[in-house]
Amino acid sequence: MAGIKNNKPEETPLMRQYYHIKGKYPDAILLFRVGDFYETFGEDAIKVASALGIILTKRGAGSSSEVELAGFPYHSLDAYLPKLVRAGYRVAICDQLEDPKLTKTIVKRGVTELITPGVATNEKILDHKKNNFLAAIHYGGDKNGISFLDISTGEFLVAEGGLEQIEKLLQSFQPSEVLFAKSKSKFFAERFGEKFYTYALEEWIFTGDYALESLYKHFNVHSLKGYGIEEYDYAKIAAGVIIHYLGATEHGHLHHINTISRIAEEKNVWLDRFTIRNLELIDTHQPTGATLLQVMDQTVTPPGARLLKKWLLLPLKIPALINERLDMVQYFIENTTLAQKIEKQLLIIGDLERLIAKVPMRKVQPRELLQLKRALQAFIILKETCLSAGNSYLVKLGDQIHLCHHLRERIEREIQEEAPATILKGGVIKEAINAELDDLRSIAYSGKDYLLEIQRREIASTGISSLKISYNNVFGYYLEVTNKYKDTVPASWIRKQTLTNAERYITEELKEYESKILGAEEKILAIEEKIYNELVDSIIEYISPVQTNAFVAARLDCLLSFAKTAAQNNYTKPCINDGLELEIKGGRHPVIEKQMPLGEQYVPNDLFLSNEGRQIIIITGPNMSGKSALLRQTALIVLMAQMGSYVPAQEANLGYIDKIFTRVGASDNISSGESTFMVEMNETASIMNNFSERSLILLDEIGRGTSTFDGISIAWSLAEYLHHNERARPKTLFATHYHELNELSEKFDRIENFHVATREVGQQVIFLRKLVPGGSHHSFGIHVARMAGMPRQVLERASEILIELEKKSLGGTPSIKEKMRHLPKKEYQLSLFQVDDPRWEKIRPLVENMDINTLTPVEALFKLDQIKKMFSEIA
Repeated sequence: MAGIKNNKPEETPLMRQYYHIKGKYPDAILLFRVGDFYETFGEDAIKVASALGIILTKRGAGSSSEVELAGFPYHSLDAYLPKLVRAGYRVAICDQLEDPKLTKTIVKRGVTELITPGVATNEKILDHKKNNFLAAIHYGGDKNGISFLDISTGEFLVAEGGLEQIEKLLQSFQPSEVLFAKSKSKFFAERFGEKFYTYALEEWIFTGDYALESLYKHFNVHSLKGYGIEEYDYAKIAAGVIIHYLGATEHGHLHHINTISRIAEEKNVWLDRFTIRNLELIDTHQPTGATLLQVMDQTVTPPGARLLKKWLLLPLKIPALINERLDMVQYFIENTTLAQKIEKQLLIIGDLERLIAKVPMRKVQPRELLQLKRALQAFIILKETCLSAGNSYLVKLGDQIHLCHHLRERIEREIQEEAPATILKGGVIKEAINAELDDLRSIAYSGKDYLLEIQRREIASTGISSLKISYNNVFGYYLEVTNKYKDTVPASWIRKQTLTNAERYITEELKEYESKILGAEEKILAIEEKIYNELVDSIIEYISPVQTNAFVAARLDCLLSFAKTAAQNNYTKPCINDGLELEIKGGRHPVIEKQMPLGEQYVPNDLFLSNEGRQIIIITGPNMSGKSALLRQTALIVLMAQMGSYVPAQEANLGYIDKIFTRVGASDNISSGESTFMVEMNETASIMNNFSERSLILLDEIGRGTSTFDGISIAWSLAEYLHHNERARPKTLFATHYHELNELSEKFDRIENFHVATREVGQQVIFLRKLVPGGSHHSFGIHVARMAGMPRQVLERASEILIELEKKSLGGTPSIKEKMRHLPKKEYQLSLFQVDDPRWEKIRPLVENMDINTLTPVEALFKLDQIKKMFSEIA
């Protein structure tokens, strides 16, 4: 903006006003309303033109106050705003605060809303299946606070804990924007890079007294005990920061944010940020891959889809609550007619959660009110269905439904069934609601009939058969009489104009009608807006019960989704208990089995783990045999069960798990300067420092990112640590290529060896994908390389090296380094031709006489084609 400031001596009153407002929002693009356009200037104009692909021009071109200009029609805001926000810009909307017709000076303007990624409510920006969370973090060392708010639904959550907990929640909730104190900017960037859109705030906003006062004022309370967060000081500060930020971004109508709740760590399974990523719960690493969420989500409402995602990321660890959900899934599977009846009503309800949130923000449109009415009508049937089902859980949900009869009836009474998209188009309010409105409509829309009625009446009373009513811009409406009848004109008529063959008159009735009809449309719109706004204001008191209805619908939607998924995919009901054993019979991977080629079946596997018996399983087997899939499917089955879902298995008896840890697959973080091995060790260290007696740990190929010696040492040590640890005996699956680890089962009583079976037929290896007892001593890496299309010469040489290594192993167990030292040196050089190959002798002169440095690309292609032809002729 430096270039713009230099022009200030030449500023017009409009530009002076612009710079004054822009100075309050220096880090946002200011959309400045001028007449029917939103205009931007200077650097903002350059950014907007680039982001939106619109023309960049100049204001005051050729003068000393010349400045860049870009703009678009105000009615196109909904089309252009999402593009700016998605481009990562903060956008301040500056509107005209008074009618230009009513002022003789410059129109008063002000910012009515500041849009950032975390406070966006525009439907074209939001994903209806995802929450749009704004997060705030208050760092405090050992203890930290974090808050999440979705302004589009009113959901407000807080949590408190160490950095691991904060990072885990950030990974789970994936906020669109993260707030923190300016002093923590570097710290946050070092841990997360540019993964999140962030905004740093002044330090004083993070003081306890200020944050608490913000919360008290918003909720109109003197204590937060009623919300269950009174003892969580760091979390309260984070929540207060969000309330401050909403005020700073001109979001003042927030009646839908009427409660705040804590994310209860003691209630939910711990899934760290590595596990959420490694298991591909909500995002996949592969362009064509699928996630568990995609497989499980058969919801029919947006609130249901959003709740399902939360259930997936926050599984339960309280058996009674888990079994309550499981029993409902079973009930819906066994009562399909009732389930279909409920789903039919859910389809009508739609996104009630976001719809009702628009009411206090004055963004709700007429058709959305009609949708609200239809949703409330659907809840009548839904409540009746739940209460009459004879199921205690459904009765409990049915009791929570509020029918809001008065609200539904008022919308029915006042809003036209075929209402337009916005109130500004008119025709929203029904007849017989306002007498003045009805009169004005009669005048505005039945004007011709009204004038004809006056004309007929005057002809009848005067006997002037040629009388007619006309209009012009000078006199308005008038009566015209030919000279033949001018002597019979009533005395009450007022002469306005004399023509050659006629006289023109006006009457008091015509002047009154004229004044009415000329301002009728404007008055109609004003009255409709007034009635509509009164209706919207009355809905505010219904926000809380409507939100409760939306939550009930979302729960039913999720449970029905579980039932449909279970029925379609042949899932079974798991048994969740307080024990310490994990038994899965005929387990399958829920995602992979959906992607199997037509006609091919997923090979199921059995698994048993116990803290006191088979605590650790070492799994060996060939590459591509399914070790990693087996690890993942175990975690996914446990996770699905504790969500309250049926699982892909013949039978599952699970002592509930409180934490799931995974170290699966490579996850390089090169962009932040960390190697594969460093990332692997960071993730593994997190597991070793946080596991508990009820944890499930999945380790895949630990140590492969470093030398073989280091890798085996680390893997061996980790297995010992998990076995001997006095703090807890976590159930562990350990997949590895290091066959040396098979020896652990001979040394420790709670470690057992298993391998994924194969069958060798000639030179081919068939992967049976079946987990069987005992260790494996072959990885079949060369076979996998052959399947990948590795050149024949590389495969043959690899086989030779493997034979030599195996020969050296026959006399004892020399180290790998010793084996490599005794390999024949001359065989290491790979060549396309043997030295005495006659084909090489024929082609050698051509290659040796070729000057690569002077060859053009076309010449190179020609030479290559020539060599290819010579080779085929020799062969």
